[in-house]
Amino acid sequence: MKLSFRILDWEEEKPYELLLMADPSKAMVDEYLSRGVCFIAEYEGEMVGEFVLLKTRPETVEIVNIAVQEELQGQGVGRHMIKEAIEAARRLGCKTVEIGTGNSSFHQLKLYQRCGFRIVGVDRDFFVRHYEEEIIEGGIRCVDMIRLSLDLDTVPRQEEK
Repeated sequence: MKLSFRILDWEEEKPYELLLMADPSKAMVDEYLSRGVCFIAEYEGEMVGEFVLLKTRPETVEIVNIAVQEELQGQGVGRHMIKEAIEAARRLGCKTVEIGTGNSSFHQLKLYQRCGFRIVGVDRDFFVRHYEEEIIEGGIRCVDMIRLSLDLDTVPRQEEK
């Protein structure tokens, strides 16, 4: 599947259906959208996914939201989007890409590690502190945020592969 990517225009309607799949708090989504850049993944002119990059420190960017349409999950779209996020981080002059996910998000943890991210920490009780409603995934309460990081010097550029 050949995806194309573009940056969401400020005037454009926000893709909340996708954004809220990855983060159930509209307030949190709106807050980081105001500071970050939302990339849209399209296939044959249709929006199939999105990710948001947020500059957090010098030479560091975080993927703060990433989602793929449900019917396309498990088909490599997420992996392709992670690779595009890595290349976008390079274009921004970053050396590190970070991402966080819930302790109950097993599929996401597997994907991020397969893409080269390493677990660097746990933000204990993150989802308890920042979300009013309880989040349950696969019968497990989402309580802690697992933090992962990728040093871009360890990943070849896409065109080099």
